[in-house]
Amino acid sequence: MERVNGIGGYFLRAADPEAMTAWYRDFLGVDFGDHGLWRQPAGPTVMAMFGADTDYFGTRPEDQDRQQTMLNFRVADLDAMIAQLREAGAEVDDETQQMDGIGRFGWVTDPEGNRIELWEPEEQD
Repeated sequence: MERVNGIGGYFLRAADPEAMTAWYRDFLGVDFGDHGLWRQPAGPTVMAMFGADTDYFGTRPEDQDRQQTMLNFRVADLDAMIAQLREAGAEVDDETQQMDGIGRFGWVTDPEGNRIELWEPEEQD
């Protein structure tokens, strides 16, 4: 049986694609390069389903509809990333969460109201 072997892309609608590209580059360090191609270091990727009524992804403030998906980025140092984002003026949640065996999580919201999860994976033995 053929299987997918990784995430090939994640696509967002944006009122101002150039400004959103700049925000992701300047605030999160995601350099999309030519044609949106981002080469990331190897590491784990989680894909999980949540109930349709979850508030975990947040809501979109302009229309109060539930956000249908949430992008999750791995980070090496969650505290440093959160501090950097706050210093740059990004909208960062006050709360972080620890999940035993998984790692630590924090959240930032991009300029168009998309909640993004930041994940510092727990070191594996």
